[in-house]
Amino acid sequence: MKKIVKLLSVFIILATYSCSDFLEEDNRTFNEADQYYRTADGFESLVNANFSQLREIYGNDPWLFEAGTDLYARGRNVEPLGLSEYKELNSTSPGVEMLYNACYNAILKANTGLYYSTLTQQTSTIPARKGELKFLRANAYFLLVQTYGGVGLVTDYSPNAVLQFDRSSAETIYTFVVKELEESLALISANASSSRINRRAVQHLLAKVHLTRAYETFAAPTDFATAASYADAAIAGNGLTLSYSALWTPGFEANSEVLFSVQYDANSVTADPQTLGNKQANYFSSYLGGPGLGAPFKTYTLCPTAFAIGLFEQNDTRWSATFMTEVYTRYNDFYESANLTAANVRHFYEPKWFTLADRAAYKATHPGVLSPSTNYHNYGTYMAAGGLSRDYQTIPVKKFDDPKAPYASGNNSRVSRRDFIVSRLAETYLIAAEAYLNTNPTTGLARLNVVRARAGVANATLAQFNIDFILDERARELLGEYHRWFDLKRTGKLVQRASLHHYLIQPSNFNGTGGNLKILRPIPQEALDLNRNKNYPQNPAY
Repeated sequence: MKKIVKLLSVFIILATYSCSDFLEEDNRTFNEADQYYRTADGFESLVNANFSQLREIYGNDPWLFEAGTDLYARGRNVEPLGLSEYKELNSTSPGVEMLYNACYNAILKANTGLYYSTLTQQTSTIPARKGELKFLRANAYFLLVQTYGGVGLVTDYSPNAVLQFDRSSAETIYTFVVKELEESLALISANASSSRINRRAVQHLLAKVHLTRAYETFAAPTDFATAASYADAAIAGNGLTLSYSALWTPGFEANSEVLFSVQYDANSVTADPQTLGNKQANYFSSYLGGPGLGAPFKTYTLCPTAFAIGLFEQNDTRWSATFMTEVYTRYNDFYESANLTAANVRHFYEPKWFTLADRAAYKATHPGVLSPSTNYHNYGTYMAAGGLSRDYQTIPVKKFDDPKAPYASGNNSRVSRRDFIVSRLAETYLIAAEAYLNTNPTTGLARLNVVRARAGVANATLAQFNIDFILDERARELLGEYHRWFDLKRTGKLVQRASLHHYLIQPSNFNGTGGNLKILRPIPQEALDLNRNKNYPQNPAY
């Protein structure tokens, strides 16, 4: 809990939320910082530092977002056992502290910004900036309450170190998050710039918060209906007009369907290009050959499971837009070469709908996949599994590729300069579908079928429309986008689906102390040790 209990440093990182700006450090004494934040420029820099903190929440390892689910498992490299397999999961397990520290750091920065919002030079942008700060603080608390349950609710700025915290209930945290977002919505203008936080992004998050709380024992009776209403407001009559492949074209992240993103570019990470970007592109694939062969760095962890791969059906455009189904002589030839032919194909990952005739025809027209013969990957042979030893042994996820990024090395793998998309319109439709499932299934089905129509697959029917079908659709649409653990935890499907589809997880892996299941993650031990309130409770399973 180091990020919580220490005095918020006045060495605030200045960063604008524009893609083209640089990170700069502003090293000031407390008195200098205090005077600076009372100026219009100083306060603006303080707000921008809050946006910069999003890079720490979403830019590091994705274990807390994606590991230990039905969609991803390890290939060759070992993942943190606690978070990926629920073995040895305890308060000192590697990675359990990441969101705890990053989110509380965001909360402290937001508290500071809100404190100075009443003291700084008052300009026409102050209300909107307060709305942004409230949104960012609410987002951090929402991540915390989903991951750890009830946590310490800290809303005041303090110039002195705060060393003692009480634990608020999850119900209290949800109530605060809803209130914070409602206030944010009232403060942010309807025509707010899409490069910052706009009303539709707030409505999307409000929809997701109400949807998540609707499954809790303390849910408000109207949570599902409220979630549907906010989702429809965020949709605002907009359809999914881009193709799925266009949506994920490198450099096109600032498109009309993105509601909120953490923004990067080459200039903003130029000071240290291996630690200031994000890691999203490094996961969900096997090794691909290294820089000498024009291949990006991949970790060989969080590789797609057989279940994830098998979810896609013929004609679903998300299949070829999500996965690199054909690899040419060099992996990045797909992005860099203007002369790609069948003869250049060196790896092919066969889809589940291929017949023996399809297989023979493909091999006949693509001679490169026959030498060596293992370059043609039969369906059912390229999912996450133990004992893998070769490059390209699992199907690469390409939707996050940054072909212009420098090659990562060692632990310095935050090299992607692509924007990290936090919320986008297709997910809003799926939130609406899930909410309406519990209030008006016919309307919910219509929302879900908008997503399916863009993918080029047949409409689902009311007979198919249930929570499992929605989770499958979320998997196809949102694979790798840092939602899956929260989806399974929210819907009560974590134990069932992870143990059914993750080859290393058994239902017994979830058994914790006192007969409690390891659903919530443990409060990090360093937080408990540094808190002078020694009665601060750990989560029951630990």
